[in-house]
Amino acid sequence: MLKNNNNVIRYFFLSLILMSVFIPGRGQSGIPEVLVNGSIREQLDYIQEKTRIYEDYRAIREDMFRLIKKNALDSLKATRNEITSLKNKMKEGAMDIDSLNSEVGSLKAELDKMTKTKNSVSLMGIQIDKAIYNTIMWSAITVLIALLATGFLTFKRNRTVTLNTRKEIDELKKEFEAYRQASREAREKMSMAHFNELKRLRGA
Repeated sequence: MLKNNNNVIRYFFLSLILMSVFIPGRGQSGIPEVLVNGSIREQLDYIQEKTRIYEDYRAIREDMFRLIKKNALDSLKATRNEITSLKNKMKEGAMDIDSLNSEVGSLKAELDKMTKTKNSVSLMGIQIDKAIYNTIMWSAITVLIALLATGFLTFKRNRTVTLNTRKEIDELKKEFEAYRQASREAREKMSMAHFNELKRLRGA
């Protein structure tokens, strides 16, 4: 008899706990600051630290779950936009590099041609010394090569950033999908456990 009473009391308190988790708007505090302004990893760490565990199942408030889901989707969208912007910059950098390569090639061809002429050359109708002309041309080539190197380094850096960002997005997707799956399974199992407990209580 005493054992049955203990079971009834245990089921009663279990029902109260589950009802406090699944009935929205009762006994809940406001949304914590970390779930509003924190990073996705900080939000997940907060949920892991603050949510309760009962018989290996973790319960999370529905409003918090929806907020984390929204924040994660917003973060993914912002990262996709950043990747698109980086891709556009990479395309522009590639076009600049092709243009600079073309200009360098033209200048080199012109320089090779001029080195075969006399010491005096005509530049825009003005005769100037060949040594001065060569100095001007090589200076221009040096500037263009420097610009070409800068463009290449920028292109390489943007490509590295894009690859790293894409890797982080993939990891974030996997982490969020695993968390969402685990949360859904936990809620389903706890709902079923709650239903079975209520059914047993009514049968008792």
